[in-house]
Amino acid sequence: MNRYISRAFASTLALSAALPGLASAEPAKDLVDAATKEGMLTVIALPHDWCNYGEVITGFKAKYPGIEVNELNPDAGTADELEAIRANKGNTGAQAPDVVDLGLAFAPAATKEGLLQPYKVETWDEIPDNIKDADGNWYGDYYGVMALGINKDLIETAPADWADLTKSEYSGAVALTGDPRSSAQAILALMSAGISRGAEPGADSGKKGLELFAELNKAGNFVPVLGKAGTIAQGQTPIVAAWDYNLLAWRDALAGNPPMDVIVPATGVVAGVYVQAISAYAPHPNAAKLWMEYLYSDEGQTGWLKGYCHPARFNAMQKANKFPQELLDKLPPAEAYEKAIFPTVEQLDANKGAIVEGWDKVVGANVK
Repeated sequence: MNRYISRAFASTLALSAALPGLASAEPAKDLVDAATKEGMLTVIALPHDWCNYGEVITGFKAKYPGIEVNELNPDAGTADELEAIRANKGNTGAQAPDVVDLGLAFAPAATKEGLLQPYKVETWDEIPDNIKDADGNWYGDYYGVMALGINKDLIETAPADWADLTKSEYSGAVALTGDPRSSAQAILALMSAGISRGAEPGADSGKKGLELFAELNKAGNFVPVLGKAGTIAQGQTPIVAAWDYNLLAWRDALAGNPPMDVIVPATGVVAGVYVQAISAYAPHPNAAKLWMEYLYSDEGQTGWLKGYCHPARFNAMQKANKFPQELLDKLPPAEAYEKAIFPTVEQLDANKGAIVEGWDKVVGANVK
């Protein structure tokens, strides 16, 4: 059993209490029929190499062949997803998303704005209470920790911590995966950097993270390019701060060309939870509900684990021996994650506010 999951996930997400019986019922036939009649599901911001979404989407289509999956803008950030809902309130066409995958910090505000609609999946009771909205407007799906992906052909000595990134040997090397004014992944990277400087999670971590990236930008170490597997391989961004599951998937895909390291920083190890939600204006609400049922089924949760993501129902499924041992064995060593911090929604919101408001003034780099 992976010790990281049993310690960090169970204790931090309050799953150490007795678990309810595993819910494994198939979706109601009426829902399947209604979704099939709609015939389409529109998703957004789901790169196929993010959390194994490619296989997850393929699995959904194979199980429900009567539903076409329309994929919008795979490289969109959380803010882009919410803007797509706003911009398509009266649109039932192909540009209106049915479902979204959001950074946790964005979910409460989206609910308050009326952008999401409630729905509780069959496995609702196995999702930790502190990563779901009580009314079912959103709920946690998976999490990872912020790490650094390194092109070993170009970086002779890998940085061990955030502070190392300021060294001259990393000139023109350090990148984020998105714009920190709108990308949850980039915002959490700055939070991690800020905590590594001694900040408490919240507005202070945002400010301290901005300070570090301002130093990187001034020194010429920061590259304002959206980092991904291709830019790492091409040498455009030899060091990228991203979720561990993305970096591990990229490492596998590159297959040693070039060789890639995935380093969890020695300090400021921040765990980030992403959540699923259905648009309040979903053109295909039944297909959206069926998608949610699939994602939180045993099959969907196992699909995420294959992509190195730790699914919300991990402890319940692990207790029932539902995960293949070979998948558990591929998870990173427990020791790298023992200091993982799971920020609260309030801390995430305060951190996000500081970064979004301060990026232009403090750092001033346009990431694109």
